[in-house]
Amino acid sequence: MVEILSFPEEATPFDLRVQVRELQDQAWPSEDDPVVAADAPVHDPSLNPESMLLVDGGTVLAALDILSKEIAHAGGRYAAGGLSTVVTRREARGHGFGRRLVAAAREAMAARELDLGLFTCDRPLRAFYESAGWQALPGVVLIGGTPDAPFPSDRPGFDKVTMACFFSHRCRDARAAFHDTRIGLYPGEIDKLW
Repeated sequence: MVEILSFPEEATPFDLRVQVRELQDQAWPSEDDPVVAADAPVHDPSLNPESMLLVDGGTVLAALDILSKEIAHAGGRYAAGGLSTVVTRREARGHGFGRRLVAAAREAMAARELDLGLFTCDRPLRAFYESAGWQALPGVVLIGGTPDAPFPSDRPGFDKVTMACFFSHRCRDARAAFHDTRIGLYPGEIDKLW
């Protein structure tokens, strides 16, 4: 039976966490990183990482993390969340599992009463996220990292598009302030861009 499970990252059951790390390593292999325990946390705890998993009989088919923090933009302060480490098991791709999980994450973010969801993705994935209820914000650059060491999504070699969903009335009313602009996300050094 396919089900969606959600846990704070550090409370994700060990066997599921190990599978998620294996999927992440499969999707984004790195020869430069030191060996890290399979169940070690991936995200900065100050971003309140929540892991969402689509599981079939104990096997993780797709996984993602929701990170959140308050941001300041255009004179306002907003509770923002974003998707990170979205991955689907290779042999499970093409069956709608990733789309189902990404749509469920959007609903979960709205239920958490965040003002908006905001993240970047590779340009070829834009249609995938749009099919799960997200909208592209053309001309928007997210600035990650920290104010002292910014990490913008328009840096050389990146081909990113910013995706968003405006959840609160207050944020929907301020929507124009989120178009064709640079938004200071600043999630830190660990999650430079969520």
